Amino acid sequence: MNPQQEYPFEKLRVWQAARALAKQVYLATAKFPHNELYGLTSQSNRAAVSVAANLAEGTSRQSRKDQARFSEIAYASLTELACLLILAKDVGLLSDNLEADLRGTIEQVSAQLNALYRSQRARSD
Repeated sequence: MNPQQEYPFEKLRVWQAARALAKQVYLATAKFPHNELYGLTSQSNRAAVSVAANLAEGTSRQSRKDQARFSEIAYASLTELACLLILAKDVGLLSDNLEADLRGTIEQVSAQLNALYRSQRARSD
């Protein structure tokens, strides 16, 4: 493979946004205490990675219906992440401002993801 060639998922704006969100989450959770390593830190990071990973995996599927299913899974991971960040704020691991910033990014990714899903479903019938 040519090192400059892109995978199809890399062209998706929603995947690019999900990738940026995952980076934001990793940077935020790096400041969580060590005793949360296997709790909110790990779960938050995995949920954030799952959004981008499921979008990538969905692009490899042949049918629009299968692609839409992976978009649904990505959305589920996104809502899981939102919940985890709210809980992290509740227990004092995230400041109100950082949680609000991350929530804003989640809302942007959510809107893009829902648009992609609607498009995939419309073209699957």
